[in-house]
Amino acid sequence: MSDNSFGTLFRVTTWGESHGPAIGCIVDGVPPRLSIEAAEIQHWLDRRRPGQSRFVTQRREPDEVEILSGVFEGKTTGTPVSLMIRNQDARSKDYGDIKDKFRPGHADYAYHAKYGIRDYRGGGRSSARETASRVAAGGIARKVLGKRVKIRGALIQIGDRKIDRARWDWKTTEKNPFWCPDAAAAKEWEVYLDEIRKTGSSVGAVIEIVASGVAAGLGAPIYGKLDADLASAMMGINAVKGVEIGAGFGAAELTGEENADEMRMRGAKPGFLSNNAGGILGGISTGQDIVLRFVVKPTSSILTPRRTVTIRGKNADIATKGRHDPCVGIRAVPVGEAMMACVLADHLLRHKAQCG
Repeated sequence: MSDNSFGTLFRVTTWGESHGPAIGCIVDGVPPRLSIEAAEIQHWLDRRRPGQSRFVTQRREPDEVEILSGVFEGKTTGTPVSLMIRNQDARSKDYGDIKDKFRPGHADYAYHAKYGIRDYRGGGRSSARETASRVAAGGIARKVLGKRVKIRGALIQIGDRKIDRARWDWKTTEKNPFWCPDAAAAKEWEVYLDEIRKTGSSVGAVIEIVASGVAAGLGAPIYGKLDADLASAMMGINAVKGVEIGAGFGAAELTGEENADEMRMRGAKPGFLSNNAGGILGGISTGQDIVLRFVVKPTSSILTPRRTVTIRGKNADIATKGRHDPCVGIRAVPVGEAMMACVLADHLLRHKAQCG
């Protein structure tokens, strides 16, 4: 299998399968002498960890990270940083009944068509479990970016239920199981998702990620655009089917006058009066908040029987048992934050390499 790496100077390679002994990543290009401890990376992994509420998969994984290389006496050495997370609660038997069937909406058929073989245990490499490795890498990326850059994510829509932006409060995201910035919406979502969960079905979601404190100048035209790399990173997350930056698709409804982010001097520096561009112009950061959203489809593993075919070309029905998220978008929030961090860290190093 090729293409298990992303990034140019800050380069992340992930490895492992959902039901294998462990998963992990190798992060290359980490500058030397950065202070880092496993506990700092663990903080971000704990935000993604399964089993923390009834609204996510009940697979019980501590997701304890081990630093295998690249750190000596609490500081990075400039050599590749290798991280490992052991799998401790895999239940491969849950998939025995469907090992010869392709699950609709999953990567089962696509993997089989490409490789002629697939790991049916929880999807193997295609499982969202792989994203824990990205979150670990994101913990290192945040150290590269420094304290000035703040990256936060929020769930702004579940199914057809949207938040009220007038009630947006970042502190509220830490006080409910959805990372929702609207306390009233979070209460409504509890009832809604309980209904979805009890029927054995699932729903999709929209996640918004915001990076503040990013300096102007990151990104490069024409083929190294920051927004292009961010879109690619988010599309690489499991179950993501769309990405927009700034006003995004909403820009189609604006006039040129409305869409233009007008400028005025603020002291000695230029400032913007709006942020429809999402903090990026011409593929280069402007110093404004970088704002993007991505949509996650409904979890494909559901109890409702669906029509499918077998690996031997026979028609069949399938119902996926086991432990699954009724809305995979909930745990996608810390994953989106991590991917934002990795891309920004990569572009920061690339910018310094060219511009000093």
